[in-house]
Amino acid sequence: MAARSKARRRAFQILFEADQRGTSVQEVLADQIRLHRADAQQPPVGDFTMQLVEGYAEHVARIDELIVTYAVDWELDRMPAADRNIVRLAAYELIWEDGTPDAVAIDEAVQLAKEFSTDDSPAFVNGLLGRFKDLKPRLRRDADA
Repeated sequence: MAARSKARRRAFQILFEADQRGTSVQEVLADQIRLHRADAQQPPVGDFTMQLVEGYAEHVARIDELIVTYAVDWELDRMPAADRNIVRLAAYELIWEDGTPDAVAIDEAVQLAKEFSTDDSPAFVNGLLGRFKDLKPRLRRDADA
């Protein structure tokens, strides 16, 4: 698996853990960094993972607002937790990470959905992120305003 794919997986796991614990992603990120420092057997948190988690944390309110607005017939808290956090991470990367091609952000999210969620999840994730991609210039402009 490519390094960036591993970083995305790790970032997803951090978002998922924070969601399950009801805490901030920054707290879980700090816990993971401390865990590695205390036990070298634990994997380090790479730079791209930190960039994704911190970027998501910076835009969390706007990202959740977008999901609620465009996930037709789905309330955020009723969405499967894996789907919710995959879309959160991918929405950040798709809209705010200029170094990632849109197709890569979407494809990586679909792969995470295949691995960690339900049989229906890849289509849901792909459709919602496809909508974000189509609206990206407006979404980004609105977020920056």
